[in-house]
Amino acid sequence: MTTYANPDVLVETDWVKANLGKPGIKIVEVDVDTQAYDAGHIPGAIGFNWQTQLQDQIVRDIIGKEDFEKLVGGAGISPQDTVILYGDNNNWFAAYAFWLFKLYGHRDVRLMNGGRQKWLNEPDKEMTTEKPNPQPVPYVAQPPDPSLRAFVSEVLEVARMRHKNLVDVRSPDEFTGKVIAPPGMTETAQRGGHIPGAKNVPWNTAVNPDGTFKSADELRRIYLEQQAIDPAKETIVYCRIGERSSHTWFVLKYLLGLQNVKNYDGSWTEYGNLIAAPIER
Repeated sequence: MTTYANPDVLVETDWVKANLGKPGIKIVEVDVDTQAYDAGHIPGAIGFNWQTQLQDQIVRDIIGKEDFEKLVGGAGISPQDTVILYGDNNNWFAAYAFWLFKLYGHRDVRLMNGGRQKWLNEPDKEMTTEKPNPQPVPYVAQPPDPSLRAFVSEVLEVARMRHKNLVDVRSPDEFTGKVIAPPGMTETAQRGGHIPGAKNVPWNTAVNPDGTFKSADELRRIYLEQQAIDPAKETIVYCRIGERSSHTWFVLKYLLGLQNVKNYDGSWTEYGNLIAAPIER
């Protein structure tokens, strides 16, 4: 992993196993809900529910700074701790949590390469249903970093001016408007298609069959050469609800080292419902 721009943001499953229970290292499983976590998780791991704990329950938004502080401090995590995130769906929601931790200024946060499934596939890795009972600690977050998040006003400007990289990480069928959402997904939009000027680079282009990230050379070839994403320009990534785009945001910003990458977490369920917003198919 030394060829990644920031190799310290990834840890392997063997590293996690060797560091279980060590002071200053906190492991968090992040899934769309807690069903998988409840069925079994890495020993000592806290479980975060993406739907109910990382999303504001009244306004469609991320949790605010105060709620983030309560959630993280309540999980026994201090600002000085190293946070290891992993989860289901090839770390979609863990990558979203990584983005949220960075948005609120947490210094040392990392992804477990391959996520939950890789841990499950390795016979020497244990799972437990025993839930930890952490002692709450004070946690003071930083104000949200505006350089990491895109809002719809900026996206509309990019659709008009085409002056920034815009990357749609959904499937080709979603990109072309053949389907509005993947099978079984409930969040939807009024129209299918994509934001004008966007390039379609599905999120799974970046991963190997076991869910781990492809090498730096492979990632450079995909994003910088084949897709001609200009590293000198600001980049905005989006999907449907902001979780798959967090995965690609992580790849572009941390593994490839692009300097200005934003996650548009409103994504297609916001943009595809806007009155008079231009789309392409």
